[in-house]
Amino acid sequence: MIAAMILLTASLAGSPLAPVPFTTISHTEDSGIEQARQVVVRTAAEWKALWKDHAPGRPMPAVDFATSMVIGVFLGSRNTSGHDVTIASIEKDGETVVVTYREQRPGPRDIVAQVITFPHHLVRADRTAGEVKFTRAER
Repeated sequence: MIAAMILLTASLAGSPLAPVPFTTISHTEDSGIEQARQVVVRTAAEWKALWKDHAPGRPMPAVDFATSMVIGVFLGSRNTSGHDVTIASIEKDGETVVVTYREQRPGPRDIVAQVITFPHHLVRADRTAGEVKFTRAER
C-alpha cells in the first residue's frame, strides 16, 4: 500500500521541465510583420517566406533545419517606441515545447518616440517534432 502511494505521488508530481538552449537571431523594434503572431519554423521554405515578410532586403541568417528550428514572437505594430518582447525561456515538457515570453510596455511617465514600431524576437533552438505552446509571462 505504501509503495503504491509513493508511485502515485511521484507520477502526480510530474517530471521537471527540461530547459532548451536557444540563441537570438533577431531582436529589435523593426520588422515587416504588422500583425501579432507566434511562429515555429521547421523548414528552409518556411524560413525563406518568413524572412521575406520580416526583413525584406536584409541578408537571411543561415539555419540548419536538420538540427534546428526557429521560434519567434511578433507583437505587431505599436504606436510608440518603448515596446519590447523577449523570449524568456524554452522548456521541454515531454514531447511538448513551452515557450515563455515577456512583453514590455512603456510606463505612463516614460518618454517615448512617436514612431510606429514592430517589436519581435526570433531565436534558434534545437529541432523537435512536438507541439510548441506559447505562454505570456506576467511581469
